[in-house]
Amino acid sequence: MSLDRFKERFAGTASYLRNPFAGHKAVNVLIITLITLFILVNVVLGIYWSREPDMLNVRQEAAQKAQQLNREVVPGFTTTTTAIRIGETLLDKPGGYLRNDVMPPSVLLDNMPNWELGALIQLRDFTRALRKEFSRSQSQSREDADLAIAEPQFNFDSNSWALPSSEGEYRRGIKRLDNYLQRLSDPSDPAQFYSRADNLTDWLKDVETRLGSLSQRLSASVGKARLNTDLAGDAEAVQSTPSESEVVVKTPWYKIDDIFYEARGTSWALLALLSAVEVDFADVLEKKNARVSLRQIIRELRETQEPLGSPIILNGDGFGMLANHSLVMANYISRANAAIIDLRRLLEQG
Repeated sequence: MSLDRFKERFAGTASYLRNPFAGHKAVNVLIITLITLFILVNVVLGIYWSREPDMLNVRQEAAQKAQQLNREVVPGFTTTTTAIRIGETLLDKPGGYLRNDVMPPSVLLDNMPNWELGALIQLRDFTRALRKEFSRSQSQSREDADLAIAEPQFNFDSNSWALPSSEGEYRRGIKRLDNYLQRLSDPSDPAQFYSRADNLTDWLKDVETRLGSLSQRLSASVGKARLNTDLAGDAEAVQSTPSESEVVVKTPWYKIDDIFYEARGTSWALLALLSAVEVDFADVLEKKNARVSLRQIIRELRETQEPLGSPIILNGDGFGMLANHSLVMANYISRANAAIIDLRRLLEQG
């Protein structure tokens, strides 16, 4: 081989190694097009899957379920149907259950997964109350067999992708709730739902603690120093380890939107459950003259579901120029929580 021929081949090989696709412009264009299309599809799906579900019409849902089962709407039918629909919404909304996903675009999302967590926590609290309180006449009575399985199913790890998956466990819990619902409306079955003031107040206590915690976490979007009141009101109270008399509470900036959407999901589920309570506990509320108090709570929670007018969660400081969405949400949550405390006292003493 001549020297010139060797130099020519060497130069061609070196050029190929520097840019192996230099002579394949069509391949380059195809790869860029596919990558762009992949990103575009994921962005569109991410936006679509992040849309929050509509509020549930609990009366309509109960009527449709009763017609489907050819049963009467008995006490407990509306609240149980609502719990089932909350679970089904978590699993069957656009994109399905996203919190445990490991593939894009859902693995890159955080707003909807935190919304799901808020709704799931309320579903867990209610099914626990359904098992422990609503379905039992007294502390020594037997618990319902279906509810004894349904309640722990919803307490399964919310981030489990497989072996088993969160969806599979929650689906099993929904099936058991559906079994209980069918037996509840069957006159020949011993399944019961007791609409009593004491049962309702026990569940409302759990709701209070959840909303109180959410309100504090939302308010901590702006760091503020507060006095430590952990032992206030009891001169004999002690705690495990000493703590500072003044503490600074502030939510990390990257968790502000997480807490906000958890509060949105919590309020969505709680709004549906309280609307169902208004149906199933109608006689109790009427006797205690507490119906208007419950409706006020529902009104406050409905405000938390107003459409968000900003593409991001703003975190303005105090009376600054920018809004603070967390503080606005904390206001509605706190007002609803205060009204729940008043409602519980009215049920206990009224």
